[in-house]
Amino acid sequence: MPKVRKFVAGVEITEQDIKRFEKEIKTFRDLTKKLNEVSVTDILNLIMAAAIKARSSDIHIEAEEKSIKVRFRIDGILHDVANLEVAVWPKIIARVKLVSRLKINIEDRPQDGRFTIFLTNEKIDVRVSTLPTAYGESVVMRLLMSSAVGHAFEDLGLRGKAFESLKIEITKPNGMIVTTGPTGSGKTTTLYAVLNKLNDPGTKIITIEDPIEYKIEGINQSQVDRSKGYTFASGLRNILRQDPDIVMVGEIRDLETAEIGINAALTGHLVITTLHTNDAAGTIPRLLSMQVKPFLLAPAINAMIGQRLVRRICESCSRETELDSQTMSRVMKILADIPEESGFRIPDSELKKLKFYKGVGCEECQGLGYKGRIGIFEVMTMNKEIESLILNGHVSEYDMRAIGVKYGMITMIQDGLLKAADGITTVEEVFRVAKDIITKL
Repeated sequence: MPKVRKFVAGVEITEQDIKRFEKEIKTFRDLTKKLNEVSVTDILNLIMAAAIKARSSDIHIEAEEKSIKVRFRIDGILHDVANLEVAVWPKIIARVKLVSRLKINIEDRPQDGRFTIFLTNEKIDVRVSTLPTAYGESVVMRLLMSSAVGHAFEDLGLRGKAFESLKIEITKPNGMIVTTGPTGSGKTTTLYAVLNKLNDPGTKIITIEDPIEYKIEGINQSQVDRSKGYTFASGLRNILRQDPDIVMVGEIRDLETAEIGINAALTGHLVITTLHTNDAAGTIPRLLSMQVKPFLLAPAINAMIGQRLVRRICESCSRETELDSQTMSRVMKILADIPEESGFRIPDSELKKLKFYKGVGCEECQGLGYKGRIGIFEVMTMNKEIESLILNGHVSEYDMRAIGVKYGMITMIQDGLLKAADGITTVEEVFRVAKDIITKL
């Protein structure tokens, strides 16, 4: 019999709760009925257990006019999983506030709290946010699994020249590595994987994050606190007085942070960070638009990474599928442009023979056809041509992309479609996550 562990603040969730979900609720369609049969305390436990079993990253509980909607974000996509009666909502939200140490009587303004779930082999930090809406408060709970911090660099989804190039760049003693993409594209996961690979007793690693998502043993992690004037820029400035070898900056948002980070990269530190651009080619133009000086930027950058996360096809229900002629033509055109230097070019005679797959849905994946996610990447390393572009002051995304391809870069979409051809993901999924950059091809 597994041990019962307790929430902070006294609410319990056990391995038995999760087993009960496995036995009694085979699909999300069964969840609404079960939730309406149990006590208020059990409703919260059952929702948490269901979310953990489904590998959900976020739980949304939303007040509507005639019901309370429960949604799980699974592998980046929100799914409706249950509806509750409006009458039970005040008791449920009071329970949520109790366990996350929020003020129960405050309903007219947002609150933030947290609690921790201890399971036998897992610790789950739950961040809670409440927001007043037209029909009552909305609650979002983010589940941060302790096991998620253990991503190995080798398991991110990088391969071929992209993997080998980046492996070299992260072992250099100085310079800056920038990973780019929208919110939810896996940038933080990539940074943590790099830190895990570089973390050893002979290396001093310090981070400045907003917020600290996962604790990593052996690394000094610091969190932004704007209410006290502790920003990325001020934090980074102070970190450099702590004799670090490697510095991780959660995000470059302004010129001050960019300049401090670049100066650190030029003075014997390896700096890894993120930037909000669509792809690797947009990194340099974005930094220049912040007014970073070209003569500092050119020697500071080591590598630029563009990335997205695609859902993996569920291995238990994967089946071969046929693409319609228009989609197949589109796929072949994109794959035909893979540069010879990449080592992944597919001969024209083989393109028409490619096979693709999809998940048909099963109990293992809750009928979704997908289970888990993997990154699709493009990696651009600094070279003399890019340096010349920067120093001349005329840098466009088009020019950057052209140079990257010239030196064998596979684009994110090409990497995604190669993974689709390997049966890892679907063509539809690749086009979905990369729709904002497809028009640039």
